[in-house]
Amino acid sequence: MKFDSPATTNAIDQLKVIGQPVSRIDGPRKTTGTAPYAFERHDAVPDPAYGYVVGSAISKGRIDAIDLTAAKTAPGVLAVVTADNAGKLAKGSRNFAALLGGPDIEHYHQAIAVVVAETFEQARAAAQLVKVDYSRAEGVFELAAVADAGNPAEGNSGPADTQVGDFSGAFAAAPVKLDATYTTPDEAHAMMEPHASTAAWNGETLTVWTSNQMIDWGATDLAETLGIAREKVRLISPFIGGGFGGKLFLRADALLAALGARAAGRPVKVALHRPLMFNNTTHRPATIQRIRLGATKDGKITAIGHECWSGNLPGGKPEAAVEQTRLLYAGANRMTNIRLSALDLPEGNAMRAPGEASGMMALEIAIDEMAEKLGLDPVEFRILNDTQVDPEKPQRPFSLRRFTECFETGAARFGWSKRNAQPGKVRDGNWLVGLGTAAAFRNNLLTKSAARVRLDGRGVVTVETDMTDIGTGSYTIIAQTAAEMMGVPLEKVVVHLGDSTFPVSAGSGGQWGGNNSTAGVYAACMKLREAVAQRLGFNSAEADFIDGQVRSGTRSVPLVQAAGDIELVAEDGIEYGDLGKMVQQSTFGAHFVEVGVDTATAEIRVRRMLAVCSAGRILNPKTARSQVIGAMTMGVGAALMEELVVDKRHGFFVNHDLAGYEVPVHADIPHQDVIFLDETDPMSSPMKAKGIAELGICGVAAAVANAIYNATGVRVRDYPITLDKLLPRLPEVG
Repeated sequence: MKFDSPATTNAIDQLKVIGQPVSRIDGPRKTTGTAPYAFERHDAVPDPAYGYVVGSAISKGRIDAIDLTAAKTAPGVLAVVTADNAGKLAKGSRNFAALLGGPDIEHYHQAIAVVVAETFEQARAAAQLVKVDYSRAEGVFELAAVADAGNPAEGNSGPADTQVGDFSGAFAAAPVKLDATYTTPDEAHAMMEPHASTAAWNGETLTVWTSNQMIDWGATDLAETLGIAREKVRLISPFIGGGFGGKLFLRADALLAALGARAAGRPVKVALHRPLMFNNTTHRPATIQRIRLGATKDGKITAIGHECWSGNLPGGKPEAAVEQTRLLYAGANRMTNIRLSALDLPEGNAMRAPGEASGMMALEIAIDEMAEKLGLDPVEFRILNDTQVDPEKPQRPFSLRRFTECFETGAARFGWSKRNAQPGKVRDGNWLVGLGTAAAFRNNLLTKSAARVRLDGRGVVTVETDMTDIGTGSYTIIAQTAAEMMGVPLEKVVVHLGDSTFPVSAGSGGQWGGNNSTAGVYAACMKLREAVAQRLGFNSAEADFIDGQVRSGTRSVPLVQAAGDIELVAEDGIEYGDLGKMVQQSTFGAHFVEVGVDTATAEIRVRRMLAVCSAGRILNPKTARSQVIGAMTMGVGAALMEELVVDKRHGFFVNHDLAGYEVPVHADIPHQDVIFLDETDPMSSPMKAKGIAELGICGVAAAVANAIYNATGVRVRDYPITLDKLLPRLPEVG
């Protein structure tokens, strides 16, 4: 199905199932422990062996010699695979570094061997017996030291540099100016389920049960890496214990499970142990960001400039932290730059809202600082500089932009009018109390997505698509879509996901999964409706599918009769034309946060949080809210605690486990309110929906930072905002 004109009234608009707060249909399996994850596929693979990964002990250099003698003769060992005996391996098109290193080493904990044994304990013990001699090379591990040498690099969806008007001249002439630099640290995905895979060969055909967000990408890159035909690789990933972008791409666990299984001649399962996850896989790269704002005395932005520096392995991509600045606020004179430096740290790549999450951590503090210089309320300043068109391309309007309404709604609900504009003046016992706000922004990304739908003689509708569910509720909203389209109750829908033999979907990432995957199911259901109508003798354009019946005029036939003794099968997908190029499609929001800061210790407590979101039709308010509060929680972590600490001598992340890498726990998070504006966006898809999962994190950290400033008068521009950055500057209190 080609989507090239705005959606009109369709079957989804009935909202009998879609739009309802349905509990996740996969919930019972997950809460009872019966959902099979990748490392636990005993049901599919009998008697698997265990692989244990050996990671490089240096960050850059070469392996001079590797002695496997003791490891190979250790109890239970079946095989040891290294680059020397793995056979010829390519590098997948989406990998920046080789997943199996040697003799060259590109980063710390790059996999250099997998030891396969009868038990996990035997494999782990034997892995300690692998002896490696290295020649260490000089590496570059500090962004600040090489930022000035960074080269222009394209972002996620735009060029390295943009220029509109005369930024330099307008900034120099502006009556009120801000010129500030902000830093964000390296961050880890730290999902609960590790990167894990179970692999089995049947002749030349490989099946991998894995934890991967993008099935087609993973299968294609695994085939490319192994040098075998794509049709010889099957990836299965029905349940994923968190990804956040860290499982978008093929990782070492899948490749080494496949290599280990081939070498051992039996199925092998591999899970990256927790310390290996931080340095072996990917992370959100650190940034240095300079923001310059110029405005008239009445608060109109006349100049806005945003520059970002980040680092990555050679061939890697930048953290494109300026892209939201190109679209978020009005201003005639604009400049953005993205610069990338080569670093010898582990690979930087996508983490929830790549670019915008980091960029808004800086931009939304800068906006607050500018509002203070102008003597304007931060909400008022943001509303004053709203725009209904793309500021870089004024001829292109937004498809739907209710930015102002997000702030007005949130301010009223949160009690923003009671905020004391003078920092450090509100006390609650030993706590200094402050309120902060920030905008939320994330683009709505459109990508084709397909599905297969079946109707059997019992009236059961089965959906098959390689879409994944990373805890986001994909199973549920896909089932709701099929139920709505075919006019059956939810109990009559079965959803199968995460199998590369199914039609290729959008996959889970970039908050594109919900809207696009359900649109693909919509398209497949439209095909199935045509087949049903034809079989029952209806005009498909006039037939309604309601309450298990197919109706037209005065005639009504049970849906179950359409299949009879056979099974009706339809397959289709959604493809997008030029509609998305005619308008700018984005999602918007406003975050409000209240914090308390202890007057003696500088301990920070988040007391209240509110997010107001404008993201098209909300397909399931319950699962959508879950996504937003999870994102808000990650935003608190980014603001107050998350930081991968770099050993600048040896080039690795020191705190590479969940004891040293701090993330929010229940006691850190208060009750969170979420408001969804009631809306549809017909320009987006037949579902009239947009993404929501990443919008929820964008701006949260800045709202926390702004609240801390309002509470204390201490402005921190370097994340995370830890006690040592506040204590020396806390106001004197009586």
